[in-house]
Amino acid sequence: MTMTTNTQNRPDIIYIVADDLGSADLGCYGGDPAVSPAIDRLAAEGLRFTTAYANSPVCSPTRFALITGRWQYRLRGAAEEPLGRRSDTLGLPPEHPTLPSLLRDAGYATALAGKWHLGYAPAFGPLKSGYQEFFGPMGGAVDYFSYLNFGGQRDLWDGAAPSAAEGYLTDLVSERAAAFVARDRGAQPYFLSVHYTAPHWPWEDREGGRRESQRIGADIGHLDGGSIEVYRRMIRQMDEGIARILAAIPAPRRADTLVVFTSDNGGERFSNNWPYVGGKMDLTEGGIRVPLVMRWPRRIAAGRSSALPTITMDGAATLLQAAGVAPHPDHPLDGLSLLPLFDDAAWAAPPRRLYWRMKHRLQAACLDHPWKYLRIDGHEYLFDLSADQRERANQARRQPARLAALREQWNAWARTMPGIPDDADVYLIWGEDDMPRPTH
Repeated sequence: MTMTTNTQNRPDIIYIVADDLGSADLGCYGGDPAVSPAIDRLAAEGLRFTTAYANSPVCSPTRFALITGRWQYRLRGAAEEPLGRRSDTLGLPPEHPTLPSLLRDAGYATALAGKWHLGYAPAFGPLKSGYQEFFGPMGGAVDYFSYLNFGGQRDLWDGAAPSAAEGYLTDLVSERAAAFVARDRGAQPYFLSVHYTAPHWPWEDREGGRRESQRIGADIGHLDGGSIEVYRRMIRQMDEGIARILAAIPAPRRADTLVVFTSDNGGERFSNNWPYVGGKMDLTEGGIRVPLVMRWPRRIAAGRSSALPTITMDGAATLLQAAGVAPHPDHPLDGLSLLPLFDDAAWAAPPRRLYWRMKHRLQAACLDHPWKYLRIDGHEYLFDLSADQRERANQARRQPARLAALREQWNAWARTMPGIPDDADVYLIWGEDDMPRPTH
């Protein structure tokens, strides 16, 4: 059967999200090139963003922003840091328009291969929020071989039914995604989300991971596992899967396939977040800086980079505009479309500020690039990121007027968002006393 090219103005879209990947883990971001040859090649053939931020330093809140294109704080489920409780009310409301539902309604075939983590069945799920196909775990973390979650239950699904699949989870996700990409669907465009759990704990690679899986059993949140070597192999094996997915793109459709790669938040125990301080759960740069690469041969010239500050929710605005699909009028997007940057490297985005808040350690941040206001446990900081990427030189006393202005800008923004409920959960795999935390 001959594969038909899709319409030029309606690109196929592959949106790849790693889990807890450090901002400098990849070769194209200063890490070891041996770890990420496929992702590095993707960056070389497209556009690499050097000032990309996640909407949150923890997974499910970022995923709310990714799929809706809006501040995650607008939805109650995103106040959980991260979402871990089973509930009929905590999750992505099925009636809320999403990136996949808007594309589906515009004629796209839609699928999710990998992690969902936006609420549990039967009240929530990917098939209720725009995806026509789903394979992966519903929750936030599972063992890579047994697929057991924190409760010791198997969490691997094929559509709405439990999956009987066996093997290394990263490979299973890659295989399902590659098969979806290779399918002949005529001229119909598709939107494929590939949400890896790699390199999130438990740290298990393809080779020795099964023994580790058997050792820890259902205790996937153990503190005595993993190593830098295992962590890097997990990234490399994810990278091999990405190479397989990209190789599955039929030649006639390659020029019209828009591929995005990013992470849901900053890295964790074995990650390379250099030069930034902190990591997952922190609003310091190490917790919210992420890699971001986009390739679209027909629209993006190879070998480009951009220092334009971006945030996760910009992805929805960009992809909808690329597909010629309007956002829902009752749910206007908070993200910014980056599409003009594809055609014009000198495009100047309209001025804007980025905001974050966390119940964990009562954190708040406002970025008016390059100036950043940061509040942690009641202590205030002001950093000039152009001169101090490691957030070590607190300018609060030296520039009190700027500090006050950014504080008020954050306060004004926060007043437009629902408050954080008192009963919102903050879950840490370790407590403050169990693991050294960064100092500020």
